[in-house]
Amino acid sequence: MSNIASDAQLFEDHFRVERLGNAKYDRVDRIYCQSEDKSISMTLDINNELFPCKLDDELHVALATSLHYDGSKDDERGWRDVAKAGASDATLADIFDYVCYGKIYKFEDAEDGKTIKAYISFGGLLMSLEGPYKKLTPLRVDYVYLLARKR
Repeated sequence: MSNIASDAQLFEDHFRVERLGNAKYDRVDRIYCQSEDKSISMTLDINNELFPCKLDDELHVALATSLHYDGSKDDERGWRDVAKAGASDATLADIFDYVCYGKIYKFEDAEDGKTIKAYISFGGLLMSLEGPYKKLTPLRVDYVYLLARKR
């Protein structure tokens, strides 16, 4: 399933936008998505000026602990600074259109005992992933990058 082949990658899948939520804030949309195999549901708040989405858009979404392909931790410079400096080291941010940094902060077990729900916050923009343990097991309470692009 991995298209980005990074040691830092925790999760990656392809989703289709099935519904757009009512915007409570300017420049923010809540999108409701299903993975291609229908096993994972994703709810995601996005900045609609930076990454506008519409119904039936297909998205490639990944979560990673680092932007470096080898999984090494990021230095004190932010990922934007590395890109601006014209660094020769390619990062995951180079191949995605939308990048956020946040924290996986909570997990809930579903009543069926087979699925789990993970909650992530990116500076107040929220994400949830709900699906089988098998696919979401790599997720843990940690700081992560959200990487997204349209297919």
